[in-house]
Amino acid sequence: MSLIIDRRLNGKKKSTVNRQRFLKRYRHHVKAAVQEAIDQRSITDVDGGSDITIPRKDLSEPFFHHGQGGHHGHVHPGNHEFHRGDRIQRPPGGGGQGSGAGQASDRGEDMDEFIFQINRDEFLEYLFDDLELPNLLRKELKDSTDYQLKRAGFTTAGSPDRLNIVRSLRAAHARRIALSGKDRKVLRTLKRQLREMEVSADPVDQQQASLREEIKLLNKKLKRLPFIDDFDLRFNNMTKAPQPSSKAVMFCVMDVSGSMTQEIKDMAKRFFLLLYLFLERSYEAVDVVFIRHHSEARECDEHDFFHARETGGTIVSKALLLTHNIIQQRYPPGQWNIYIAQASDGDNWGEDSSTCTSIILDKLLPVCQYFAYVEITDQHHQNLWYEYATIAESYPDHFAMQHIHSYLDIYPTFRRLFEKKEGTHVGR
Repeated sequence: MSLIIDRRLNGKKKSTVNRQRFLKRYRHHVKAAVQEAIDQRSITDVDGGSDITIPRKDLSEPFFHHGQGGHHGHVHPGNHEFHRGDRIQRPPGGGGQGSGAGQASDRGEDMDEFIFQINRDEFLEYLFDDLELPNLLRKELKDSTDYQLKRAGFTTAGSPDRLNIVRSLRAAHARRIALSGKDRKVLRTLKRQLREMEVSADPVDQQQASLREEIKLLNKKLKRLPFIDDFDLRFNNMTKAPQPSSKAVMFCVMDVSGSMTQEIKDMAKRFFLLLYLFLERSYEAVDVVFIRHHSEARECDEHDFFHARETGGTIVSKALLLTHNIIQQRYPPGQWNIYIAQASDGDNWGEDSSTCTSIILDKLLPVCQYFAYVEITDQHHQNLWYEYATIAESYPDHFAMQHIHSYLDIYPTFRRLFEKKEGTHVGR
């Protein structure tokens, strides 16, 4: 099999517009290749590009050509070694080696493939295609410091870099017409009288000379009008307008108790890493809060959330209460879109599971847009799963739960939790 590899990023005679058109045309091939790349590489390695392979048969396009029949003339290059009727010897080694380097293909027919590369942004675009944070609502902006300069008409004063040449020349032309209109009208009348005298049978030299002198004086007067004046200058008027955007906060809650093995913690970390990439790509104003818990719960930074180790039992309700307290202190529901994602192996102190249900129903669901829970275990469901199942049945639009068995389940689970629902509205 022969391969055609295109390693150019944006070389000569290859515009970005053509690249986007090509990616749009073969979107289903690219999405399939991205899905295959996710299955073969670590989730922590998704922040990069990928090689995309498309069969040559799928790149064929219709074209005009001569049909069968008719007379065709062909000119072939000559040679000095062979003549008509000569036999060509077989190459040594029993036939030439094709693109497969002497290895037979396991398919009935061979087909060249077209390989090209997509960059990080294009990879993430197809990775998170048709995904969104559910129930995103446009909330009130609080102390927004993001502004964008927008055009707001024209002004007669401004800096030279904002000079609008077209508007300035238009104003100068209008000024010249307004100031010279009466003189131009008189000038046209005098020229008409002069032409009539010149073609008359009895020309009067003295009157013609007087008209020519008057015409000359009017032309000098018109030429003294400046082509452009300071009064004609027009500048682009720019004003600062607040940039409207919806603010969202994502709470990442993870169990780090002794029952969470290193493999389970690693899968949970990869799930949150994938979620963090999704948030960075989808929204401009996003806060991420990391809460880790065992028998106690505390807020931490990203490094401690992923790498610090803890031992002990599991009390999930303390993490949920801490989440509620942080919301009350820093993220008013009227101004923020609140999302909560929890990862655990399902283990919890028995009497605490019912407390978790009460906290979610009474304190968290009324103020958040979406609560996503993933249970990471290859065994039977734990008591926390059955407690949360009752919430998912009652509030399917605001609460979702999924089960992760292995590393291969991370990305499909993520898509099921954050797939775009029909009829949802995303405000940016």
